Amino acid sequence: MKKSKKNIINVLVLISITLLVLYFSLKDNFSEIMKQILELDMFWFLLALFLVCLYWGFRAYSIHTVIVKFKKDYTIRESIKLTMITQFFNAVTPFATGGQPFQVYALKKDGVGITDGTNIIMQNFIVYQVALVLLGIFAVTYNSIFDIFKSAILLKQLVTIGFLMNTLVVVFLFLVAFGKRFNTFIIGFSIKILNKLHLIKDKEKKVKEWNTYISNFHKGAKILLQDKKTFVLTTLANFISLLCLYAVPVALLYGMGNHSVGIVEGIVASSYTMLMGAFVPIPGGTGGLEYGYMQFFGEMVTGPTLNASMLLWRGITYYLGMVVGAIFLNIKIKKR
Repeated sequence: MKKSKKNIINVLVLISITLLVLYFSLKDNFSEIMKQILELDMFWFLLALFLVCLYWGFRAYSIHTVIVKFKKDYTIRESIKLTMITQFFNAVTPFATGGQPFQVYALKKDGVGITDGTNIIMQNFIVYQVALVLLGIFAVTYNSIFDIFKSAILLKQLVTIGFLMNTLVVVFLFLVAFGKRFNTFIIGFSIKILNKLHLIKDKEKKVKEWNTYISNFHKGAKILLQDKKTFVLTTLANFISLLCLYAVPVALLYGMGNHSVGIVEGIVASSYTMLMGAFVPIPGGTGGLEYGYMQFFGEMVTGPTLNASMLLWRGITYYLGMVVGAIFLNIKIKKR
């Protein structure tokens, strides 16, 4: 009941912020913005949709490649459904925290044990973070050389912090995966503190449970890195998926007849926008991501075109995924 109430609150917050974003985006140049949207070249719009579908497809391929290592009869259709429903749960929860618990639950229903399911999700998360950091390194390096965001000084600093946070996440995951002494120390120290605060009653039991969990995660991560082919393929799949997602604004701008943004610059601007989203504690980063888009792409695009492209970008990269995910949530996949 509490979880359901929390989800309702998240959705209400999301709707409220979305309406505010729409109001401030449309209030000054409503007719011009709508004209830009309605006169959008259909070829470029369909290409933008295709890029979003490729993003979903490569994410599905990535997690499918890991799942079949644990459950050989898991189909690609099931992986696509899992990916799309994850889009929905990520969209309606702050910091996209709802997707991974659902994935473990869904895999359990499909016959994958909780331990294996957790390993699958963590392995997939590791390769996604590696791809995100690699693309972040490229974006930050490119901007440091060509300085394409001259005005957004504060936002650039936030992006740098967001990039460092993602890098630290990768380092921490590898420490957890391979640093047995580090794990033993952290687990023992943390549970000892929680026990003194009376938040944990049976200290020995919790230490044993967490050591078992970390041991299983360690085995899963070791399998991933020993299987170099899977590690490279899944990292590459996530890297390509992010490139597709980050190229969407460029396709939309071209469809509006604006060619002032090159593909590389568009990918860098998208990367900066998404990195900044790490600081927005609202479902989908709503409000913050729109503001980031306006600031970073505003260095290269102005007027109604900027507002129109932002609205379309959010529509097909975020809200469309949420709607399609909700549809997949009610679709049953027939077993072979």
